Amino acid sequence: MTGLKTSLLAGAMLAATLGAASAEPLTVVELFTSQGCSSCPPANANLIKVKDQPGVLALSFNVTYWDYLGWRDTFGRKEFTDRQVTYEPSLGHDGPFTPQVVVNGRSDGVGAAPGEIQGLIAKGGRTQGPELSLGQGKVSIGAGKAPGGGADIWLVRYKRGVVEVPVARGENTGRTLPHANVVHALTKLGRWNGEATTLPLPAATGGLSTAVLVQTPGGGPILAAAAN
Repeated sequence: MTGLKTSLLAGAMLAATLGAASAEPLTVVELFTSQGCSSCPPANANLIKVKDQPGVLALSFNVTYWDYLGWRDTFGRKEFTDRQVTYEPSLGHDGPFTPQVVVNGRSDGVGAAPGEIQGLIAKGGRTQGPELSLGQGKVSIGAGKAPGGGADIWLVRYKRGVVEVPVARGENTGRTLPHANVVHALTKLGRWNGEATTLPLPAATGGLSTAVLVQTPGGGPILAAAAN
């Protein structure tokens, strides 16, 4: 009887472990924003409202093309601007603008009107690609259908929560602007070709959280996402 109980317990523990290893599909909400943009604070506020919603991965990418107006965005990075620019052709735009919310890499909106980001989330649904999980220093991606030529695997490091930034110059002079889940780094980890894949996951530093995106190249749809 003891042996049977031990076997059942081991099986339950294994099932729990396997269940925990597979992350639930997420809705990825990317806000492209700038501290130098006077129309961005309402979109920032809307992202704050959804950042803790179950099943939502909300990320703020601060861009750099408004820096010339007199305030250099404290979180702005060229690679974030490049990411937004890459999205625009497939979303039907001639060039980037702020604020802009992109959901699952498939649809977009301004995001500044009350409830607009929540509406985009409801319409966007969740990613429907391969199983994706993070843990024990690695990224695990299950087998599935990959785009021709494979998909990009992106590593995102972001600061979970809200940070407030006082702005001394530019269009938002004298304002203190809140930001949610600010991205600090974006790095391409590799490619996924449809086969089960495991990659090493570098340890995060500086109190940053980690997200991984599997995405169709060239600003295409996000196939899978996971965060810790």
